[in-house]
Amino acid sequence: MAPMGDNVVVSNVNLEKLLSMKGGKGEASYANNSQAQALHARSMLHLLEEALDSVHLSSPEVPFVVVDLGCSCGSNTIYIVDVIIKHMVKRYESSGYEPPEFSAFFSDLPSNDFNTLFQLLPPLANNGGSSMEECLASNGHRSYFAAGVPGSFYRRLFPARSIDVFHSAFSLHWLSQMPESVLDRRSTAYNKGRVFIHGASDSSANAYKKQFQTDLAKFLRARSIEMKRGGSMFLVCLGRTSVDPTDQGGAGLLFGTHFQDAWDDLVQEGLISAEKRDNFNIPVYAPSLQDFKEVVEADGSFTINKLEVFKGGSPLVVSRPDDASEVGRALANSCRTVSGVLVDAHIGDKLSEELFLRVESRGTSHAKELLEQLQFFHIVASLSFA
Repeated sequence: MAPMGDNVVVSNVNLEKLLSMKGGKGEASYANNSQAQALHARSMLHLLEEALDSVHLSSPEVPFVVVDLGCSCGSNTIYIVDVIIKHMVKRYESSGYEPPEFSAFFSDLPSNDFNTLFQLLPPLANNGGSSMEECLASNGHRSYFAAGVPGSFYRRLFPARSIDVFHSAFSLHWLSQMPESVLDRRSTAYNKGRVFIHGASDSSANAYKKQFQTDLAKFLRARSIEMKRGGSMFLVCLGRTSVDPTDQGGAGLLFGTHFQDAWDDLVQEGLISAEKRDNFNIPVYAPSLQDFKEVVEADGSFTINKLEVFKGGSPLVVSRPDDASEVGRALANSCRTVSGVLVDAHIGDKLSEELFLRVESRGTSHAKELLEQLQFFHIVASLSFA
Protein backbone atom coordinates (compact mmCIF):
# COMPACT_ATOMS: atom_id res chain seq x y z
CA MET A 1 0.00 0.00 0.00
CA ALA A 2 1.33 3.45 -0.85
CA PRO A 3 2.49 5.52 2.12
CA MET A 4 -0.19 7.93 3.26
CA GLY A 5 0.22 11.63 3.86
CA ASP A 6 -0.19 12.83 7.42
CA ASN A 7 -3.70 14.12 6.84
CA VAL A 8 -5.09 10.93 5.38
CA VAL A 9 -7.19 8.83 7.73
CA VAL A 10 -8.23 5.27 6.90
CA SER A 11 -11.81 6.28 6.26
CA ASN A 12 -14.71 4.35 7.70
CA VAL A 13 -15.84 3.43 4.21
CA ASN A 14 -12.64 1.41 3.86
CA LEU A 15 -12.82 -0.36 7.22
CA GLU A 16 -15.15 -3.02 5.87
CA LYS A 17 -12.94 -3.59 2.82
CA LEU A 18 -9.81 -3.64 4.93
CA LEU A 19 -10.46 -5.21 8.31
CA SER A 20 -9.34 -8.79 8.66
CA MET A 21 -7.26 -10.97 10.91
CA LYS A 22 -3.78 -11.42 9.48
CA GLY A 23 -4.03 -13.98 6.68
CA GLY A 24 -1.54 -16.51 5.33
CA LYS A 25 0.53 -18.86 7.45
CA GLY A 26 3.35 -16.61 8.73
CA GLU A 27 4.48 -15.97 12.31
CA ALA A 28 1.90 -13.24 13.01
CA SER A 29 -0.91 -14.88 10.97
CA TYR A 30 -4.24 -15.64 12.61
CA ALA A 31 -3.86 -19.30 11.62
CA ASN A 32 -0.77 -19.45 13.85
CA ASN A 33 -1.98 -17.12 16.62
CA SER A 34 -5.43 -18.34 17.49
CA GLN A 35 -4.57 -21.01 20.08
CA ALA A 36 -5.89 -18.81 22.89
CA GLN A 37 -9.22 -18.42 21.09
CA ALA A 38 -9.27 -22.20 20.60
CA LEU A 39 -8.78 -22.80 24.34
CA HIS A 40 -11.42 -20.21 25.23
CA ALA A 41 -13.89 -21.71 22.74
CA ARG A 42 -13.30 -25.25 24.05
CA SER A 43 -13.92 -24.13 27.63
CA MET A 44 -17.37 -22.89 26.54
CA LEU A 45 -18.46 -25.98 24.61
CA HIS A 46 -20.90 -27.08 27.31
CA LEU A 47 -22.72 -23.73 26.93
CA LEU A 48 -22.80 -24.09 23.14
CA GLU A 49 -24.21 -27.63 23.41
CA GLU A 50 -26.84 -26.40 25.86
CA ALA A 51 -27.91 -23.82 23.25
CA LEU A 52 -28.03 -26.52 20.55
CA ASP A 53 -30.35 -28.64 22.68
CA SER A 54 -33.07 -26.03 22.20
CA VAL A 55 -32.90 -26.06 18.38
CA HIS A 56 -36.01 -27.41 16.70
CA LEU A 57 -35.34 -30.60 14.69
CA SER A 58 -36.76 -29.92 11.24
CA SER A 59 -37.69 -32.45 8.59
CA PRO A 60 -34.79 -34.69 7.42
CA GLU A 61 -35.73 -33.74 3.83
CA VAL A 62 -34.57 -30.18 4.42
CA PRO A 63 -30.83 -29.44 4.87
CA PHE A 64 -29.83 -28.30 8.35
CA VAL A 65 -27.94 -25.01 7.98
CA VAL A 66 -25.17 -23.76 10.30
CA VAL A 67 -23.44 -20.38 10.00
CA ASP A 68 -20.23 -19.14 11.61
CA LEU A 69 -20.18 -15.34 11.53
CA GLY A 70 -16.72 -13.78 11.70
CA CYS A 71 -15.09 -17.11 10.83
CA SER A 72 -11.62 -15.65 10.13
CA CYS A 73 -9.05 -17.96 8.53
CA GLY A 74 -7.85 -20.46 11.16
CA SER A 75 -8.97 -23.98 12.05
CA ASN A 76 -11.12 -22.85 15.03
CA THR A 77 -14.15 -22.21 12.84
CA ILE A 78 -13.88 -25.70 11.29
CA TYR A 79 -13.62 -27.27 14.73
CA ILE A 80 -16.73 -25.43 15.99
CA VAL A 81 -18.84 -26.25 12.92
CA ASP A 82 -17.84 -29.88 13.39
CA VAL A 83 -18.91 -29.80 17.06
CA ILE A 84 -22.28 -28.26 16.14
CA ILE A 85 -23.02 -30.79 13.40
CA LYS A 86 -21.93 -33.83 15.45
CA HIS A 87 -24.12 -32.66 18.34
CA MET A 88 -27.13 -32.21 16.05
CA VAL A 89 -26.61 -35.64 14.45
CA LYS A 90 -26.68 -37.18 17.94
CA ARG A 91 -29.90 -35.34 18.70
CA TYR A 92 -31.55 -36.54 15.48
CA GLU A 93 -30.45 -40.12 16.10
CA SER A 94 -31.52 -40.22 19.75
CA SER A 95 -34.94 -38.89 18.69
CA GLY A 96 -35.18 -41.76 16.20
CA TYR A 97 -34.89 -39.57 13.10
CA GLU A 98 -32.65 -39.97 10.07
CA PRO A 99 -30.20 -37.00 10.14
CA PRO A 100 -30.68 -34.52 7.29
CA GLU A 101 -27.89 -33.28 5.03
CA PHE A 102 -25.86 -30.46 6.58
CA SER A 103 -24.73 -27.21 5.07
CA ALA A 104 -22.20 -24.82 6.67
CA PHE A 105 -21.62 -21.20 5.70
CA PHE A 106 -18.35 -19.55 6.74
CA SER A 107 -18.86 -15.82 6.73
CA ASP A 108 -16.52 -12.86 7.20
CA LEU A 109 -15.60 -9.55 5.58
CA PRO A 110 -14.45 -9.74 1.93
CA SER A 111 -10.86 -8.95 3.01
CA ASN A 112 -10.74 -12.19 5.05
CA ASP A 113 -8.23 -14.79 3.81
CA PHE A 114 -10.83 -17.33 2.64
CA ASN A 115 -8.14 -19.14 0.60
CA THR A 116 -6.23 -20.17 3.73
CA LEU A 117 -9.51 -21.23 5.37
CA PHE A 118 -10.61 -23.33 2.38
CA GLN A 119 -7.22 -25.05 2.28
CA LEU A 120 -7.75 -26.10 5.90
CA LEU A 121 -11.16 -27.65 5.17
CA PRO A 122 -11.07 -31.46 5.26
CA PRO A 123 -12.23 -33.15 2.05
CA LEU A 124 -15.93 -33.90 1.75
CA ALA A 125 -16.66 -37.49 2.79
CA ASN A 126 -19.57 -37.79 0.43
CA ASN A 127 -17.77 -39.33 -2.54
CA GLY A 128 -19.92 -40.89 -5.22
CA GLY A 129 -23.22 -40.04 -3.53
CA SER A 130 -22.78 -42.32 -0.52
CA SER A 131 -25.27 -42.08 2.34
CA MET A 132 -25.14 -39.61 5.21
CA GLU A 133 -24.34 -42.56 7.52
CA GLU A 134 -21.11 -43.42 5.64
CA CYS A 135 -20.35 -39.74 5.45
CA LEU A 136 -20.52 -39.29 9.24
CA ALA A 137 -18.56 -42.48 9.91
CA SER A 138 -15.51 -41.49 7.85
CA ASN A 139 -12.91 -39.85 10.05
CA GLY A 140 -10.80 -36.92 8.90
CA HIS A 141 -13.50 -35.94 6.46
CA ARG A 142 -16.31 -33.46 6.72
CA SER A 143 -19.96 -34.41 6.72
CA TYR A 144 -21.32 -31.12 5.41
CA PHE A 145 -21.37 -28.95 2.31
CA ALA A 146 -19.29 -25.80 2.79
CA ALA A 147 -19.47 -22.31 1.34
CA GLY A 148 -17.91 -18.93 2.06
CA VAL A 149 -20.12 -15.86 2.42
CA PRO A 150 -18.33 -12.49 2.19
CA GLY A 151 -19.97 -9.46 3.79
CA SER A 152 -20.53 -7.50 6.99
CA PHE A 153 -22.70 -9.25 9.57
CA TYR A 154 -24.17 -5.86 10.46
CA ARG A 155 -26.30 -6.34 7.33
CA ARG A 156 -28.35 -9.14 5.77
CA LEU A 157 -26.28 -12.06 4.46
CA PHE A 158 -28.80 -14.89 3.96
CA PRO A 159 -32.34 -15.47 2.64
CA ALA A 160 -35.19 -15.07 5.12
CA ARG A 161 -35.90 -18.02 7.46
CA SER A 162 -33.05 -20.11 6.04
CA ILE A 163 -30.65 -20.65 8.98
CA ASP A 164 -30.99 -23.14 11.88
CA VAL A 165 -27.96 -22.16 13.95
CA PHE A 166 -25.94 -18.95 14.06
CA HIS A 167 -22.59 -19.09 15.86
CA SER A 168 -20.25 -16.14 16.31
CA ALA A 169 -17.18 -16.04 18.53
CA PHE A 170 -14.69 -13.23 19.23
CA SER A 171 -16.08 -10.96 16.49
CA LEU A 172 -18.95 -8.80 17.75
CA HIS A 173 -16.60 -6.50 19.69
CA TRP A 174 -15.34 -5.21 16.31
CA LEU A 175 -17.24 -2.06 15.42
CA SER A 176 -18.56 -1.52 11.90
CA GLN A 177 -16.74 1.82 11.90
CA MET A 178 -14.89 4.20 14.16
CA PRO A 179 -17.35 6.69 15.66
CA GLU A 180 -16.66 9.83 13.60
CA SER A 181 -16.66 12.13 16.65
CA VAL A 182 -13.71 10.19 18.12
CA LEU A 183 -11.53 11.21 15.16
CA ASP A 184 -12.93 14.74 14.82
CA ARG A 185 -10.68 17.40 16.37
CA ARG A 186 -13.64 19.76 16.85
CA SER A 187 -15.64 17.23 18.86
CA THR A 188 -15.63 16.81 22.65
CA ALA A 189 -15.32 13.06 21.98
CA TYR A 190 -12.01 13.55 20.09
CA ASN A 191 -9.69 10.89 21.51
CA LYS A 192 -6.59 13.07 21.57
CA GLY A 193 -3.30 11.32 22.33
CA ARG A 194 -4.85 7.85 22.34
CA VAL A 195 -5.31 4.96 19.93
CA PHE A 196 -7.98 3.16 22.00
CA ILE A 197 -10.90 3.84 24.33
CA HIS A 198 -9.04 2.53 27.43
CA GLY A 199 -8.47 5.44 29.80
CA ALA A 200 -10.14 7.89 27.39
CA SER A 201 -12.60 10.65 28.31
CA ASP A 202 -16.22 9.84 29.11
CA SER A 203 -17.43 11.42 25.88
CA SER A 204 -15.00 9.32 23.78
CA ALA A 205 -16.11 6.22 25.66
CA ASN A 206 -19.79 7.03 25.14
CA ALA A 207 -19.23 7.47 21.41
CA TYR A 208 -17.65 3.98 21.30
CA LYS A 209 -20.49 2.51 23.38
CA LYS A 210 -23.17 4.11 21.19
CA GLN A 211 -21.48 2.74 18.06
CA PHE A 212 -21.35 -0.76 19.60
CA GLN A 213 -25.03 -0.67 20.54
CA THR A 214 -26.08 0.66 17.11
CA ASP A 215 -24.08 -2.13 15.45
CA LEU A 216 -25.43 -4.89 17.69
CA ALA A 217 -28.99 -3.69 17.01
CA LYS A 218 -28.33 -3.97 13.24
CA PHE A 219 -26.82 -7.43 13.74
CA LEU A 220 -29.90 -8.65 15.65
CA ARG A 221 -32.32 -7.13 13.13
CA ALA A 222 -30.62 -8.96 10.24
CA ARG A 223 -30.52 -12.31 12.08
CA SER A 224 -34.17 -12.00 13.16
CA ILE A 225 -35.11 -12.16 9.47
CA GLU A 226 -32.63 -14.89 8.48
CA MET A 227 -33.10 -17.39 11.33
CA LYS A 228 -35.65 -20.19 11.10
CA ARG A 229 -38.45 -20.09 13.66
CA GLY A 230 -37.03 -22.87 15.88
CA GLY A 231 -33.41 -21.76 15.41
CA SER A 232 -30.82 -20.69 17.93
CA MET A 233 -28.00 -18.18 18.16
CA PHE A 234 -24.83 -18.56 20.23
CA LEU A 235 -22.68 -15.43 20.53
CA VAL A 236 -19.36 -14.83 22.26
CA CYS A 237 -17.55 -11.50 22.30
CA LEU A 238 -14.94 -9.74 24.40
CA GLY A 239 -16.59 -8.35 27.49
CA ARG A 240 -15.67 -6.40 30.58
CA THR A 241 -16.57 -6.69 34.26
CA SER A 242 -16.28 -2.95 34.98
CA VAL A 243 -19.32 -0.66 34.76
CA ASP A 244 -17.03 2.06 33.39
CA PRO A 245 -16.57 1.74 29.60
CA THR A 246 -13.16 3.48 29.76
CA ASP A 247 -11.89 0.45 31.72
CA GLN A 248 -11.74 -2.11 28.92
CA GLY A 249 -10.20 -4.90 31.00
CA GLY A 250 -8.11 -7.36 28.95
CA ALA A 251 -8.71 -5.47 25.71
CA GLY A 252 -7.52 -2.33 27.51
CA LEU A 253 -4.30 -4.01 28.59
CA LEU A 254 -3.74 -5.31 25.07
CA PHE A 255 -4.31 -2.03 23.21
CA GLY A 256 -4.27 0.71 25.86
CA THR A 257 -0.87 0.15 27.47
CA HIS A 258 2.27 -1.10 25.64
CA PHE A 259 0.65 -0.79 22.21
CA GLN A 260 -0.37 2.79 23.07
CA ASP A 261 3.15 3.54 24.39
CA ALA A 262 4.70 2.20 21.17
CA TRP A 263 2.71 4.78 19.16
CA ASP A 264 3.95 7.48 21.54
CA ASP A 265 7.53 6.24 20.95
CA LEU A 266 7.10 6.77 17.19
CA VAL A 267 5.80 10.30 17.84
CA GLN A 268 8.62 11.17 20.25
CA GLU A 269 11.23 9.83 17.83
CA GLY A 270 9.76 12.02 15.10
CA LEU A 271 8.82 9.02 12.92
CA ILE A 272 5.16 10.06 12.80
CA SER A 273 3.29 13.22 13.82
CA ALA A 274 1.04 13.35 16.88
CA GLU A 275 -1.85 14.00 14.51
CA LYS A 276 -1.08 10.81 12.58
CA ARG A 277 -1.28 8.85 15.85
CA ASP A 278 -4.51 10.59 16.90
CA ASN A 279 -6.11 9.69 13.56
CA PHE A 280 -5.74 5.99 14.39
CA ASN A 281 -8.07 4.22 16.81
CA ILE A 282 -8.74 0.52 17.34
CA PRO A 283 -12.41 -0.10 16.41
CA VAL A 284 -13.04 -2.50 19.31
CA TYR A 285 -15.46 -2.18 22.22
CA ALA A 286 -15.71 -4.71 25.05
CA PRO A 287 -19.29 -4.32 26.35
CA SER A 288 -20.60 -4.98 29.84
CA LEU A 289 -23.51 -7.40 30.34
CA GLN A 290 -25.75 -4.36 30.73
CA ASP A 291 -24.60 -2.77 27.43
CA PHE A 292 -25.40 -6.05 25.67
CA LYS A 293 -28.69 -6.74 27.42
CA GLU A 294 -30.12 -3.28 26.71
CA VAL A 295 -29.81 -3.85 22.96
CA VAL A 296 -31.35 -7.35 22.97
CA GLU A 297 -34.28 -6.14 25.07
CA ALA A 298 -34.84 -3.01 22.96
CA ASP A 299 -34.86 -5.12 19.77
CA GLY A 300 -37.44 -7.48 21.26
CA SER A 301 -37.11 -10.30 18.68
CA PHE A 302 -35.10 -12.59 20.91
CA THR A 303 -35.36 -14.26 24.29
CA ILE A 304 -32.17 -14.41 26.30
CA ASN A 305 -31.69 -18.03 27.38
CA LYS A 306 -28.26 -17.34 28.80
CA LEU A 307 -26.21 -14.19 29.22
CA GLU A 308 -23.11 -14.29 31.37
CA VAL A 309 -19.54 -13.11 31.67
CA PHE A 310 -17.09 -15.95 31.23
CA LYS A 311 -13.44 -15.82 32.33
CA GLY A 312 -11.44 -16.66 29.23
CA GLY A 313 -7.84 -16.53 30.42
CA SER A 314 -4.86 -14.87 28.77
CA PRO A 315 -4.66 -14.24 25.00
CA LEU A 316 -0.90 -14.90 25.21
CA VAL A 317 0.16 -18.45 24.43
CA VAL A 318 3.64 -18.87 25.88
CA SER A 319 5.52 -22.14 26.25
CA ARG A 320 8.30 -20.70 28.46
CA PRO A 321 6.73 -18.15 30.86
CA ASP A 322 10.17 -17.43 32.40
CA ASP A 323 11.50 -16.24 29.04
CA ALA A 324 10.62 -12.53 29.00
CA SER A 325 11.48 -12.14 25.31
CA GLU A 326 9.00 -14.89 24.41
CA VAL A 327 6.29 -13.02 26.35
CA GLY A 328 7.19 -9.79 24.51
CA ARG A 329 7.02 -11.57 21.16
CA ALA A 330 3.68 -13.17 22.08
CA LEU A 331 2.28 -9.72 22.95
CA ALA A 332 3.50 -8.19 19.68
CA ASN A 333 2.11 -11.14 17.67
CA SER A 334 -1.19 -10.92 19.55
CA CYS A 335 -1.57 -7.20 18.75
CA ARG A 336 -0.35 -7.67 15.20
CA THR A 337 -2.61 -10.60 14.38
CA VAL A 338 -5.72 -8.55 15.11
CA SER A 339 -4.66 -4.98 14.26
CA GLY A 340 -1.71 -5.38 11.87
CA VAL A 341 -3.77 -4.96 8.71
CA LEU A 342 -5.17 -1.63 9.98
CA VAL A 343 -1.77 -0.40 11.21
CA ASP A 344 -0.11 -1.27 7.86
CA ALA A 345 -2.77 0.70 6.01
CA HIS A 346 -2.40 3.71 8.30
CA ILE A 347 1.38 4.13 8.53
CA GLY A 348 2.78 1.72 5.91
CA ASP A 349 4.69 -1.56 6.33
CA LYS A 350 8.06 -0.08 7.39
CA LEU A 351 6.70 2.02 10.27
CA SER A 352 4.34 -0.80 11.21
CA GLU A 353 7.41 -3.04 11.62
CA GLU A 354 8.99 -0.37 13.88
CA LEU A 355 5.79 -0.08 15.94
CA PHE A 356 5.50 -3.80 16.66
CA LEU A 357 9.22 -4.05 17.51
CA ARG A 358 8.56 -1.44 20.21
CA VAL A 359 5.48 -3.34 21.42
CA GLU A 360 7.70 -6.41 21.68
CA SER A 361 10.46 -4.70 23.66
CA ARG A 362 7.97 -3.01 26.01
CA GLY A 363 6.21 -6.36 26.49
CA THR A 364 9.55 -8.01 27.23
CA SER A 365 10.38 -5.53 30.00
CA HIS A 366 6.90 -5.97 31.55
CA ALA A 367 6.68 -9.74 31.00
CA LYS A 368 5.91 -10.75 34.57
CA GLU A 369 2.99 -8.35 35.08
CA LEU A 370 1.62 -9.12 31.60
CA LEU A 371 1.40 -12.80 32.45
CA GLU A 372 -0.23 -12.00 35.79
CA GLN A 373 -2.67 -9.32 34.66
CA LEU A 374 -3.60 -9.93 31.02
CA GLN A 375 -6.91 -11.68 31.43
CA PHE A 376 -9.78 -11.77 28.94
CA PHE A 377 -13.44 -11.91 29.88
CA HIS A 378 -16.08 -12.88 27.33
CA ILE A 379 -19.76 -12.23 27.13
CA VAL A 380 -21.61 -15.42 26.23
CA ALA A 381 -25.16 -15.10 24.94
CA SER A 382 -27.58 -17.80 23.89
CA LEU A 383 -30.66 -16.42 22.13
CA SER A 384 -33.77 -17.84 20.50
CA PHE A 385 -36.93 -16.24 19.13
CA ALA A 386 -39.14 -14.49 21.69
